[in-house]
Formats: sequence, structure tokens, C-alpha cells
Amino acid sequence: MKITIEFTGITKSITQASEIEFAVPQSFTYRDLVKMLAVKYPAMLGLIIDPDGETFLSSNMFVINGNLEFPAMMLDQSPSDGEHISLMSVITGG
Repeated sequence: MKITIEFTGITKSITQASEIEFAVPQSFTYRDLVKMLAVKYPAMLGLIIDPDGETFLSSNMFVINGNLEFPAMMLDQSPSDGEHISLMSVITGG
């Protein structure tokens, strides 16, 4: 199964890539994706990925095939073959 991860903003700076295609097993979950990114790009820890290495910080979301999704609600679900996943950081202020 192949998925494409699109990087924007700070993740693009960290990875030095706009997007990367990954071959992953059928049993792969979004949590596995976060873990893989934490290992491959440790600079994301504490900025994008929680220091636990398994979850995103709350200000980060997935855009999956054009639909905004909150990772906390779907970490144990599996992506579909050919899925295009964008990582989006939402910066808020007040």
C-alpha cells in the first residue's frame, strides 16, 4: 500500500521536502505514521509531534484527500491505498 505525505510550513522546513511517498503495510495506522515521522524526523518532537512520539500536539491536523481530520479521533484507523495526507499546523493566538 502506498500513501503520500505532504509537508507544509515547519514540517516542510524540517523534512526539506514538499511530499514523500511511503510504502506501508495494510495494517499500518495513522498512529504508526506519527511514530514513523517521529523516528525519521526527530526535530518534529515537541513542535508537531508530542514528546511521547505517538501523537500530534493538539494544534496539528491531517488533511486527507482534501478533508480536514483531527488525528486524535482517528489514530488507530488505517489509511487507504493511494491516500494523500497533508500535515497542517493551526496557529492560534489571542
